[in-house]
Amino acid sequence: MAQEREPESPTAAQGSDPPIVAFDFDGTLTVRDSYTAFLKWRTPPLAWALGGVRLIPAALAYLVHRDRGRIKADATRVYLAGVSRERLEADARRFAEQHSRSLLRPDAVAAWKRWRTERVRLIIVTASPDVVVAPFARGLGADDILGTPLAYDERDRITGAFAAPNCRGPQKVVRLKAAYGPGLRVRAAYGDTGGDTEMLAIAEEPYFKVFTARP
Repeated sequence: MAQEREPESPTAAQGSDPPIVAFDFDGTLTVRDSYTAFLKWRTPPLAWALGGVRLIPAALAYLVHRDRGRIKADATRVYLAGVSRERLEADARRFAEQHSRSLLRPDAVAAWKRWRTERVRLIIVTASPDVVVAPFARGLGADDILGTPLAYDERDRITGAFAAPNCRGPQKVVRLKAAYGPGLRVRAAYGDTGGDTEMLAIAEEPYFKVFTARP
């Protein structure tokens, strides 16, 4: 994979539609998984521990199926089922306000800001629920966020399921093409796990595990 470099000047951009620079979120822009951190932050210690016990069968099943989306949905059902959309969005805002400095990698944010000097669209593409990452995206000035959408019932409360497939692996490319068309140009992409492989593969400049700084 390429080494992270200084972007070109704004005048270098060509074409009517700005190309995309796609950033994975967890582990790339952040130092750890933001969704797990969010769930633990909003859950009282005893409820968190009891939830862990309830998740033991799901964790054992994961050793067989290795489906990260499935175990993430299980955790969502245990810790968030029945929570209203309004409450969840408010909690996500508070979480971002309190933890953005401790979660975001300084060198990743610096690269993000350098790209902002170019005529590009800065997109966060993440497997984490979009509602949780959205406040971070707004704080960074992202042009868009493509994440895993949670499902809500007729009372606008979380069911514990997803409204679309987990945004990981091939789904990252599917979501990008759905949002920006099959002919989209990905100028650069940043990732840190095998779940970013397909997104990196369609980028002109793929960057893998280039950020290492901690807050």
